[in-house]
Amino acid sequence: MVVIRHLGLQDYEIIWQDMQLFNQKRNAETADELWVVEHFPVYTLGLNGKREHVLNAGRIPVINSDRGGQVTYHGPGQLIIYTLLDLKRLNWGVRQLVTVLEQAMISALAEHGVLSASRADAPGVYVDNKKIGSIGLRIKKNCSYHGLSLNNDMDLRPFNSINTCGYSDLKVTQLADLGVAIDTNELANSVTQAITTALQT
Repeated sequence: MVVIRHLGLQDYEIIWQDMQLFNQKRNAETADELWVVEHFPVYTLGLNGKREHVLNAGRIPVINSDRGGQVTYHGPGQLIIYTLLDLKRLNWGVRQLVTVLEQAMISALAEHGVLSASRADAPGVYVDNKKIGSIGLRIKKNCSYHGLSLNNDMDLRPFNSINTCGYSDLKVTQLADLGVAIDTNELANSVTQAITTALQT
């Protein structure tokens, strides 16, 4: 059984602390959860993130997170799904989780006529070499938290002020720029359905 929580628009730090607390308290019987959320504008740096990749944060806060990966931006109109999963119980490795999350985004995009793909050299999902979906994870006590973000209909300009995922030449895109108009909650349903299907196989 997977519990899906729709949390709406939330402050990043509050949800991050809630994820850490959930992970600390969970035991072998705790159900896995998917948290569907959007965040107020924020830049987050992964554990190995280099501050030099934040070129000009302006008034947007920069938070040092405990996920993997470099720097990214979150804002309203971007779908975020946090995956609080017991990988030991699932018998999954980290690579398998990354693949499941990438494929969930790829299949959701395909439902709306968007052809996308993953890349072996850089986790995430791309449309015409522009990044549309990102993955950043933390594994602790064989359980995962953090998760994926998928650009739906947001202000992409803040990405111009960072080297997204540590790449100076990486461009980003979103569904709205690809001619797809969809409510973020509807998009969430497509992605969570694909993840839950993978969890049950």
